[in-house]
Parts: sequence; C-alpha cells; structure tokens
Amino acid sequence: MAKSILEENFQQNVIPQLMKDFGYKNVMQVPKITKVVLNTCISEAVQNVKALDAAANELIAITGQKPVIRKARKSIANFKLREGQPIAASVTLRKKRMYEFLTRLINIAFPRVRDFKGISTKSFDGRGNYTFGVTEQIIFPEINYDKVDKIRGMNITICTSASNDDEARALLKHIGIPFRS
Repeated sequence: MAKSILEENFQQNVIPQLMKDFGYKNVMQVPKITKVVLNTCISEAVQNVKALDAAANELIAITGQKPVIRKARKSIANFKLREGQPIAASVTLRKKRMYEFLTRLINIAFPRVRDFKGISTKSFDGRGNYTFGVTEQIIFPEINYDKVDKIRGMNITICTSASNDDEARALLKHIGIPFRS
C-alpha cells in the first residue's frame, strides 16, 4: 500500500526532529496523529430533514467515507428540538484516509480561505488534541459550488497521542499545519 506524502514526511523528517527536540530515546515515544474527526451540526434539520442529507452528502464528498448521523440527547423547547431527533453528522478518519485528508486540508483547502493568516494556537484541550472550525465547506475542492444549497461550517478535531499541548503543537507544526505567528 502506497503511503501519502504527509505520512512519508512524518516518517522521514518529523519523527527525527521531534526525537531531537524533546529528547525521546525510543521512536515509540514520539507522538503521532491518531484520528481526525469532522463534525457538522445542522440547526435547520429540526424543520427540514433534507438539510441533514445535503450536509451528509457533502461530508461524503470531502472525506470519502459515510458519516454517522448524530441524534439530540436532550429536548430543548426553545429550539423546538426533541430527544432522538437527527441533528448532526460526523466522520472519524484514521490511517490512510486521515493522512490524505490532512494533505488536502493543508495544501489545498487552507490556501482557498479568504484572508487566511493561519489558525489559532489556543484551541488545544490540554491533552494534546486540537480543534478548530471551518466556516465554509466550499474551501474543499470536492464540493461543487453550483450544487451547494447553503454555506455550512464544520468542526475539525485532530487527535494526537501527545501527553501535553507543547508536544502536540510541535507535532502539528512540523507536519505543516499553518499556525498564526
């Protein structure tokens, strides 16, 4: 099985650099990306179920994997939301698809964002996971702009095996995630 460009870069360049920076004695100590989770919540799915189908189809186009439809855990009267009602779609990417998605995100999607200056370094959770939001799904080239009914955002979570935020920040920076200066 052929490795993606990002995976080869990780094996050949990032691992030795992180071993040198943090003084790891064994290659297995080096943190790595374990999974990438894409999540989109559709507020208009309460009235219109077709909106959730459209969002799910867009996630299929972006990731190449069928999303899981998430249901509401609680009823909220102010939002006319009932428990068990489908409200969101999420996809978990691992291994080959994860590396291919990250390659497209870094090299194609981020440069297509208007006035892009990098992503914030403040969104780490304390355990080495990084979450950021994308406001438009049309930054991905797989989405046909003419067939988009509404601009939707999504949350992207990059989960790492790092034990703290400094290790995870170094890992993502060496991989090529463009952080703000």
